[in-house]
Amino acid sequence: MKIKRALISVSDKTGLVPLARALARRKVEILSTGGTAKLLRNQGIRVTEIAKFTGFPEILSGRVKTLHPKVHGGILADRGDREHLRQAKKLGLKPIDLVVVNLYPFEASARRLPAACLPDRQGQAGKNAPFAGLIEQIDIGGVALIRSAAKNFRSVGVVSRPSQYSDVMKELERNGGNLSEPFRFRLAVEAFAESSYYDAVIHQTLAHRFPKKLPWAEKIVLAASKRQQLRYGENPHQSSVWYSWAQTGGPPGGLGGARQLHGKELSFNNLLDLDAVLRVTAAFRKPCAAVVKHSNPCGVACGGTLSQAFQRAFEGDPLSAFGGIVGLNRPVDAAAARAIAASGFLECIVAPGYRAQALQILRAKKNLRIIEVPEKQLRECLDLKQISGGLLAQQPDEFKRGPARWKLATKTRPTAAQKKDLLFAWTVARFVRSNAIVIAKGEQAVGIGMGLTSRVDSVAFALKKAGRRARGSVLASDGFFPKPDGPALAVKAGVKAIVQPGGSIQDPEVIRVAQKARIPMLLTGERHFLH
Repeated sequence: MKIKRALISVSDKTGLVPLARALARRKVEILSTGGTAKLLRNQGIRVTEIAKFTGFPEILSGRVKTLHPKVHGGILADRGDREHLRQAKKLGLKPIDLVVVNLYPFEASARRLPAACLPDRQGQAGKNAPFAGLIEQIDIGGVALIRSAAKNFRSVGVVSRPSQYSDVMKELERNGGNLSEPFRFRLAVEAFAESSYYDAVIHQTLAHRFPKKLPWAEKIVLAASKRQQLRYGENPHQSSVWYSWAQTGGPPGGLGGARQLHGKELSFNNLLDLDAVLRVTAAFRKPCAAVVKHSNPCGVACGGTLSQAFQRAFEGDPLSAFGGIVGLNRPVDAAAARAIAASGFLECIVAPGYRAQALQILRAKKNLRIIEVPEKQLRECLDLKQISGGLLAQQPDEFKRGPARWKLATKTRPTAAQKKDLLFAWTVARFVRSNAIVIAKGEQAVGIGMGLTSRVDSVAFALKKAGRRARGSVLASDGFFPKPDGPALAVKAGVKAIVQPGGSIQDPEVIRVAQKARIPMLLTGERHFLH
């Protein structure tokens, strides 16, 4: 397919001039609009304005430029269909062989828009004027051009992003000004991805700003863009890529806003653990540190200083902490950095920031990955899990019933210190894989049982990790105790207070264990499974 006529109309003009020059050298007629035409003319490249090509001016403040039968007829005419060719000749339609289009920067505009900015009935009134500006960034003609060209890939090439220009120029050079059909098909597939992503970003942006909470949608489209090719997935034989969600208002959230300051390239498993540790530390207001292995916290603690919080988190389970991922909820100072550096081998550290001296200390560890995620950027949205043949979606797990609504099931009341530890342990349990048991003392996790198939086994594992530290501790369970055996083990080891959801048919027997031991047992009325 020889390229004789090309339509070029782009918002992002990066790298466009070399492509246009390559087309001009091959005597390709270039059609263009507005700013793109001006740029090419300034570079000495001959251009025909779309308005001259169609005989119809741009109208409605530029909302309608390329939406014309001469444009779309020239793109959609199937060169192998005699009836199409007959109609094209009769109507004077000139074939367009290449379409080079990228879309208005809607996502970038949405990112700059304050999250609280909502539409109003007038559209242009006062503080909501930025929203009206965002609406003008919804591209209509560009999407139509991309889809028309992609549909007719057997006759037309479509270039939908600047990163494709180099390959297009090589293909033209290799084939004497032609684009092969396999190449055009590849471009079409990528073009449909571009237009689908664009529409998904628009939907997500507008839906998130809907004044009232929307019901569960009948259909969902998820918008994410490639951020980084990873070395491999969970195992070396699995290929892997890191995608980031589209930004629909404000700065990127969570790991979407991460910056790597030092160390080796991040791996698939690193990212899973970084996400887990971010969620743990974000749940606490006091200085907090956590160590995560295989998406499970193995050490969590609060402290008077960040350094103290880290040391206590690491001491919670030093054996498991080896090779772990460390998270902190405050900018890292020199004291915390020295404690981390002295602790042995760690894969990654993530924090809201780093003092200059702290960075210098940590960078002495050549392979330590140092990640910065700015504060207040862990925004929760839908929790998605893939299953074979589909997707599960749920609201994020949050505390609905705080300590004020917990029910005391025993005559013995918890002390003020125990209340503090029970809330700490209950908070940590939310981030531990079920069946989750957390044993804590002085806002330090001293034993964690996770991911086991029976709750009593999780209790036994947590107690084994705690050892002598179980004496005088508290225990939290993410789900109810189906039998009294778990609490009985805890009481025998010296646990002095228990918090659990309750709701088992054997609750009376379970509560009786605590009552007999004269320790408090609180029922939250709410469970926190994590699968």
